[in-house]
Amino acid sequence: MEELNIIKDDLDRVGCGFCLAKWTQVTMHLQNGTNHSCHHPGAHKIPLEEIEQNPKALHNTKFKKLRRREMLTGKRPDECEYCWNIEDNSDQFSDRIYKSSEPWSQPHYQEIIEARWNEDFNPRYVEVSFSNTCNFKCSYCGPMYSSQWLQELKKHGDYPNSRNFNTIKNQSNQPFLHSEHNPYVEAFWSWWPELYNDLDNFRITGGEPLLSKDTWKVLDYMLEQKNPNRKLKFAINTNLGVDDNLIDKLIEKLDKIINENRVEEVILFTSIDAYGKHAEYIRNGLDTERFWNNIDKILTKLPKVTITVMSTYNLLSPFSYNDLINKIYEVKVKHRNQERYWNHAILLDTSYLRYPKHQSVKLLPDEFKELILKNAEEALFLGTPLFDRTHIGMSEIEITKIKRIYDWVISEPDEDFSQDKKDFILFADEHDKRRGTDFLKTFPELTDFYNKIKDGN
Repeated sequence: MEELNIIKDDLDRVGCGFCLAKWTQVTMHLQNGTNHSCHHPGAHKIPLEEIEQNPKALHNTKFKKLRRREMLTGKRPDECEYCWNIEDNSDQFSDRIYKSSEPWSQPHYQEIIEARWNEDFNPRYVEVSFSNTCNFKCSYCGPMYSSQWLQELKKHGDYPNSRNFNTIKNQSNQPFLHSEHNPYVEAFWSWWPELYNDLDNFRITGGEPLLSKDTWKVLDYMLEQKNPNRKLKFAINTNLGVDDNLIDKLIEKLDKIINENRVEEVILFTSIDAYGKHAEYIRNGLDTERFWNNIDKILTKLPKVTITVMSTYNLLSPFSYNDLINKIYEVKVKHRNQERYWNHAILLDTSYLRYPKHQSVKLLPDEFKELILKNAEEALFLGTPLFDRTHIGMSEIEITKIKRIYDWVISEPDEDFSQDKKDFILFADEHDKRRGTDFLKTFPELTDFYNKIKDGN
């Protein structure tokens, strides 16, 4: 706490809106040529003319440089309102402080404040998606991040809803197809040899990264370097639903990267939001048996790798989430060893879905919201102290992230979700029609909820 106060004071001496992440972190969506500096501001378009002159403009856009100037002159960029809301309405530290305190940010404080606002800066924490190519159609995803979604919308048209969620009509910012020449990917590869040496964290997202040729190009590049970036923390997202040959290929390359000490750490990120048939409904294309088998295979063959399960807790999660928690615990116990820093082969990272609103857990009747608390209690039952290396269980962080969903659900002011509930029924009906699913058969617990909305109640 004292260290964070010191960092806040250092930042505020430069300006009340100064944040190192505007320089040190970036997420680049190369499939449609957009970026945002951290996870909170909306993505903005990267002008083609800028990257033609300077590939570093994938991060250092003129738009972002103007926001940096605002930060250096005591102003608060409007796009960073997430942090301003926290700072103005609570006594909590915002992510401006947390992100600036990270080891990939804090050491660059002096360098950044002494540089001119319009100078280029190589980010230290980079997330990149090369393509929207994907073999899944997750319910809360869309065409920008899933080629399967895009194909479905082109065939059947937009899903009916009041908020224009997942529409492709009249959209000028369509993603590049995987088979097309993409000038943003071309600019990335021009910049990559320089960027690679400066990186602390690099993560490939998607789409499904294992279906992108550029993912394999990154892995091969890392394997070929005579002087690899050994401080790099490397991560890949994957839905673990691709063909066995791609999983085996990934294991083979990562095994070599790890054994040759070419990186400091490897993390695989995957996703599942419920258990069994519930999970398969939410993440259309998922085969849960294949999913868990692939987790077992990876952890068996790559004992130093940690798998983080990113679980997006939504309206359909509560009814089988305890089963998911218990499955995660089972995997922890089976693959426990002393080689990982956390001594956890697998971690459950639970976050709540905020958008699209028609799939938010906040739409559920109160009696179902209590299931969330039971999920947290189940995790607590399986919990052990965070740094207890003699036992294995759900860590304090994993438990807290589940419980805060319940706190969020019950603490926020009541909203009128009547239209969002109608949108959800429209979505479920259309989902069943297009994908051959059966909502009420899969979620009989929601029969009354469904019928009341259908009847206009």
